[in-house]
Amino acid sequence: MSRAGDMAAWRRLYPFASRELLIDGLRCHYVDEGRGRPLLLVHGNPTWSFYWRSLLNGLSDAYRLVAPDQIGCGLSEKPPRSRYPYTLRRRINDLCRLIEQLDLNSITLVAHDWGGAVGMGAAVEMPERFERFVLMNTAAFPAQRCPWRIRVCRTPLLGPLAVQGLNLFARAALVMATARRAGLPPDVRDGLLAPYDSWRHRAAIYHFVRDIPLSPRHESYAALARIASRLRQFENRPFCFFWGMRDWCFTPWFLDQWLARFPRAVVHRFDDAGHYVLEDASERVVPALRAFLQSEQPGNAAIEPKPAASP
Repeated sequence: MSRAGDMAAWRRLYPFASRELLIDGLRCHYVDEGRGRPLLLVHGNPTWSFYWRSLLNGLSDAYRLVAPDQIGCGLSEKPPRSRYPYTLRRRINDLCRLIEQLDLNSITLVAHDWGGAVGMGAAVEMPERFERFVLMNTAAFPAQRCPWRIRVCRTPLLGPLAVQGLNLFARAALVMATARRAGLPPDVRDGLLAPYDSWRHRAAIYHFVRDIPLSPRHESYAALARIASRLRQFENRPFCFFWGMRDWCFTPWFLDQWLARFPRAVVHRFDDAGHYVLEDASERVVPALRAFLQSEQPGNAAIEPKPAASP
């Protein structure tokens, strides 16, 4: 996809300055808006930083919002698997490197989908940098619950053909991940799909699906189990959950698993929202998130410098 682009309708929904840094020689694109204590926004699959636009617009008056595109996703570099393993462990390492390069501290993690495993993975590696946690339809612990619609995308030959060739995973999500009867608006649909315009550019979508560890034999199972075993260290930190209750993938069962670990968490359940909870209910999520952040505000935030936008 052209980085310059034209003034397509989706671009008007995403007016944020592009920034870049290198992680092990790979270009990582991110958005960095506002000033104050940082909110680190970690997307999942098949979304990218475009998914966070309502928070970037709604909270940057009081907070610094950092929204990276994971390698292979969004406007970041899209290397072949021969150059990048596309595993949970590597994605956690990448996020840790970004945190270090931007010197983020007192972080509020905001994560969705497999961004939860990646974000919580970074938190267990550097807990001293994390302060609060806001999670949306996600998991960071092993589970064998995986819908057949996702399992079929993991099968040899058929999976790559469907996901990378026909872009069926990302296109199906435009309908299946929302509870809107009329579907998502055309400009939103275009924005979610925009970076994934070729077989090569859709490699991360397929490998994210392939990397779901459903048994101990999977190469990423140990990394996910490690995260789960270390979640308890955050039991006295503020947690907030925003959950689309009509999600057929990260169902309410996953929310119950989180609440068994963090029973004092603030919980917002949206009975009329699906997996893309921010697409279905952003007008309610943004003020509720602001209220949570204000209620848990540790004090006056020091303004952190941030690097100049890339040309």
